[in-house]
Amino acid sequence: MKTYSARPSDVERKWYIIDAEDLVLGRMAVEIADILRGKHKTMYTPHIDTGDHVVVINAAKVRLTGNKAGNKTYYWHTGYPGGIKERTAGQILSGNHPERVVEKAVLRMMPKGPLGRAQFKKLKIYAGAEHPHEAQKPEVLDIAARNSKNKRSA
Repeated sequence: MKTYSARPSDVERKWYIIDAEDLVLGRMAVEIADILRGKHKTMYTPHIDTGDHVVVINAAKVRLTGNKAGNKTYYWHTGYPGGIKERTAGQILSGNHPERVVEKAVLRMMPKGPLGRAQFKKLKIYAGAEHPHEAQKPEVLDIAARNSKNKRSA
């Protein structure tokens, strides 16, 4: 018996939509990363992009458990001496681009390299409920129903 290895021509891509309102960030990011990589499919092959497209709406309403809103810190460097900057997850969520918290959580769960970058391009994140992907007829994916810990209310 031979081991099955998917070819790029065999892959059929679907579109999924996830409503992030009141979902726990890390648990949602794991599910999204698995779908982008194609690990939810039986034809998964590590070196082929077998993943699907994911649209995330209401990213600004995602939940962080514990004290992560104040303690989880994102760092970056400007390139100048002494140019290290930091911002907490709570500041980003209340700022102009709250979808970046979800983006970073998923990006850091993806493989590093050309394949991971190609898979990550299939993720579309929107802070509000509106998105321009209705023509693709995305299938609604209810992550909150998979486990009771996936959803938290205020």
